Formats: sequence, structure tokens, C-alpha cells
Amino acid sequence: MLLNDISDLIERLKKRGAQRVALQFPEGLKRRSAEVVAALKNAGFEVIVSGDPCYGACDLALETLESADVLVHFGHAPVSEQPRVIFEQWEVAFDVAVLENALPFLKGTTIGLVTTVQHVNQIPAMKTFLQSRGIIGIVAEGSGRTPIRGQVLGCSFAAARVSGVDEILFVGTGLFHPTGIALATNGRVIALDPLTGIAQEVRGDSLIRRRFAVIEKARGARTVGVIVSTKSGQQRMELARRLSRLSKNAVIVIMREINPDELLNLGFDCYVNTACPRLAYDDQARFPVPVLSPQEFEILCGTRSWEEYAIDEIV
Repeated sequence: MLLNDISDLIERLKKRGAQRVALQFPEGLKRRSAEVVAALKNAGFEVIVSGDPCYGACDLALETLESADVLVHFGHAPVSEQPRVIFEQWEVAFDVAVLENALPFLKGTTIGLVTTVQHVNQIPAMKTFLQSRGIIGIVAEGSGRTPIRGQVLGCSFAAARVSGVDEILFVGTGLFHPTGIALATNGRVIALDPLTGIAQEVRGDSLIRRRFAVIEKARGARTVGVIVSTKSGQQRMELARRLSRLSKNAVIVIMREINPDELLNLGFDCYVNTACPRLAYDDQARFPVPVLSPQEFEILCGTRSWEEYAIDEIV
């Protein structure tokens, strides 16, 4: 719970000499803001809450920070150095015995072990449990956008690129992360949802088939908008400039919030997404026209072959 760590947060804020504190919560934690605000105000701080949507540590409320001394970002680990931002992770505990459900799917005895930031605190316990079942779990060191050992993001699967393992075990909710891992590593991936206990093998084939259909639909596009995000951890202007040079029909479009209504209003026949990689993959059904990843646009333009298909990552 957030309040369990609020005293430590208060001490860190006092050491920084902060008086005005801005708070930012992802969608799943916004309802907890009132209790954090109350605790900080009782400690003597002036508090501001960012009410904008937040999709990760790449989406910091820097405009809100302009009205405060410090921004406290809840729920994620940092993806870049931010001297005036404090990151408060949100841990979701589970009984590691649930890993028993994944064992029938594992074919080897040496596996790569990865998870999301909510569960990284339980990696040592997961390794111990696997070892008790004769399985060695290899955990990659943190680096770049994933600074914590064994952590993967929807835009970075570096921790899953572990050499000398038979397969990868992803422990977390949803199928996007393990699907991305399968495409990024070309390896066998087992996904275990620690909250439901459901384990399954995950492949990237179905995603690739869907993406092939999107690329084919984009072939008739007469106008192409290459989207650049203004969000702190998603800005890839140099990539956008390179992509825009691949087609005479392409123009760079700078946006903060990328949603179906805005893309419809802009009126392009096709978009290339250099913002959060998950937008193209997760939300295509909601968009009015094809939204391609950078690698897919390269395939469309003939500078990359289908055999070189790769999932988009921010490194």
C-alpha cells in the first residue's frame, strides 16, 4: 500500500528542501491520490496532482513539475535520469508457489526469468522456488530503460536477451510483454499470470499475421503522417526524420496524446508511430487508418524485408 512508504517519502522530500510537491499516478492508482495528498499536506507540503493520463515512466508530468519543486511519480521505475523526479514503485505481491503452474510447460532446466516492475521485488523468491524444483533461473542485470534486474517494459525486452537458456519464463499479467519477448528473441516463451495462475506458451505468429494485413492495407496510402511524441521518454525525432525521408508522401506530425479522434481529424491515409511502441500493436482496431511501427514502414517502403521483421523497441 502507498501509505506504508509515505514516511520514507516525506523524509526524502524534506532532505531535498521541497515545499511544493507534484504527484503523478498511472490510471490504476489515481484513486489512491487522496490519501497520499492528505499525508503530505499533514506533513506541511503544498501538493499538486497531475490529472492527465499517465502510461508509464516515459510519460512524466513535466508541465505540472513547472509549478512544483519535485514531482513524485508513482508506479514505475525510471527510464532516464530525472533530477527533480522521485520514482515510487508499486509492488504487487503474490505467492511464488503459483510458479508450479508453469512447470509443465518448461522443457529445459535453465531458463531466463523476467517480469514487470510490479513484481521485480519477488525475483529472488521466484529463483529460490524454481531452484527447489531443479530449474535454474537466469536473471539479466538492469540497464538503460530497464534499470532493475529482470525487468521488461512494453518498449524494451533487453532483459529477455539472455544467452545460454532453454526458454524464457515471463511472470506478469497480459500477453503483450511475452509476445514481444518472443518476437525480440526468437525464443520459446512461457507466460504465467501470477494473479490468475494461468500459464501458457506464447508465440508471435498471430501478431505478425495481423501486422502483415495492416501493412498491406497501408500500401494504397497517398499521405503518411510520421508521429513524434512530445512525452519525455518517447521523443524519437531523429528516427522520425529518417523515416520521413523514405517516402515523398510522408510528413512529421508532433503530438502529445495520440488517439483515434485526433488521427481522424488530421486526415492522413496512414500513420507511422515513433511514440510508445504499444500504440500500433495494441490499439490498431481503434484507429481509423493503418498505424505502422517504424520497422513496418521500412517494409512498406522496401528498405527492410519481411524476413527482417522486428518488434519496435525504444533503446
